[in-house]
Amino acid sequence: MDEKEHIQSDLEIKARQLLRERGVTIEHIAELVYYLQSTYHDNLTMEICLENVDRVLSKREVQNAILTGIQLDKLAEQNKLEQPLQNIIRTDEGLYGVDEIIAFSIVNVYGSIGFTNYGYIDKQKPGILKQLNDPSTGECHTFLDDIVGAIAAAASSRLAHSFESNT
Repeated sequence: MDEKEHIQSDLEIKARQLLRERGVTIEHIAELVYYLQSTYHDNLTMEICLENVDRVLSKREVQNAILTGIQLDKLAEQNKLEQPLQNIIRTDEGLYGVDEIIAFSIVNVYGSIGFTNYGYIDKQKPGILKQLNDPSTGECHTFLDDIVGAIAAAASSRLAHSFESNT
């Protein structure tokens, strides 16, 4: 089966649904990929970015990270976690770091270049990442913002590897 014939599993369908429910589209993530890679690839299109995001989302470890992170964010919004974890996640405490560990499991799928892509985009917070980090919404995205950044970083890494192998 070639990549264009990809059939989504129930897990992937659920992961994509949860992203949409939390206000994140595949296009939002593709825009982050474009942000990370456009200066390196003259012929980069949104279609190429979308294709790479789709391939990252087809990975089971990525789907598991999405389900886990979003569930924890939702529980924190509903005040259903025990203290002190409730406050740590709800306020996205800087020294917590477990949200980044989950993101690293995604970033690692396509090699070490993903770590630098992730670190850069996590600091810059362009596009949807800025929205997800806005505390005035009342929503908790402690895990989701890192997961979205990690998906974009992994898709960027995948894209970089595919361009490298074509040269």
